[in-house]
Amino acid sequence: MGTATADLITRARAGDGDAFRELTEPHRRELHVHCYRMLGSFQDAEDALQDTLVSAWQGIEAFEGRASIRTWLYRIATNRCLDALRSASRRPAVPWDIPEVQPPEPTRLGEVVWLEPFPDALLEGAVNTPLGPAARYEQTEAISLAFVTALQVLPTRQLAVLILRDVLGYHANEVADILDTTVASVTSALKRARAGLQRRLPPTGDREPPPAPGSPAEQALVAKFVRAYAAGDIDALIALLTDDVHLSMPPIPLEYQGRADVARFYATILRGDWTYDFVPTRANGQPALGTYLRTPTGIRHGIGLVVLTLSGDRISAITRFDTSVLPSFGLPRSLSG
Repeated sequence: MGTATADLITRARAGDGDAFRELTEPHRRELHVHCYRMLGSFQDAEDALQDTLVSAWQGIEAFEGRASIRTWLYRIATNRCLDALRSASRRPAVPWDIPEVQPPEPTRLGEVVWLEPFPDALLEGAVNTPLGPAARYEQTEAISLAFVTALQVLPTRQLAVLILRDVLGYHANEVADILDTTVASVTSALKRARAGLQRRLPPTGDREPPPAPGSPAEQALVAKFVRAYAAGDIDALIALLTDDVHLSMPPIPLEYQGRADVARFYATILRGDWTYDFVPTRANGQPALGTYLRTPTGIRHGIGLVVLTLSGDRISAITRFDTSVLPSFGLPRSLSG
């Protein structure tokens, strides 16, 4: 522990709020991402982050310095998230929300209806932090929608262990200390969590990597999607998709798997008399589009956020979120003129 940090801790223990903020602010964004991975919901993660900081402020006098401030904060954040999961009042599933359109029978019903996207604007400084030697996943991979969704179906203790060990790279003894358990328990939970995660993650063996973020190839593919969607051109839209494309729309539980089922869905909902506008943004390290429907008055009402998962020059997943997520991305509920 450096002299400057020790001085800040001493001042914070004496009730200096500015010193406490200086101690904790460098870790705020990565803690937010940690809570998001644990909970799968941007709003729930914000609440857990605030609870973490309040608990840390109230408990700073008891900080003994046996671990770093960062690890101490991760301990608090992890346990606040576990508390939230145990008392979970998850966002419930909602019915289809476009009364003029009746969607086709889904391939299946999704489990993780509380999933929300995470704005890339808040990832800066949060996914390039130093990792421990046990980390197995790149930070960008571990924030993808597919990864976060797969995490959500793990039992809570396995979820915490896998994130702390394989995403953040903490040693087993450090994780045992964070969770107040034994190394043997951590090792056992990690083995089960890894197996459970692999069953849930989409197979990647033959899948091409996505284009680099912001690259001409990525921009061109997104532009093709926008043109096809705006024109209601089902053939052009489906031509952009991988054979095993997956379409979901939390908190609506309907999911469509494979080109044929996704084609049935879009053939039902894309209408030639509807005009769409799109505002580009990014979520979970992936291209995203604020989606707006133009009315006869010229007002463009937000109808959600679409996040695209890319594979080579194709789209392997489309996730549509409702309008409640737009403010988190700085997007309005409606656009004028």
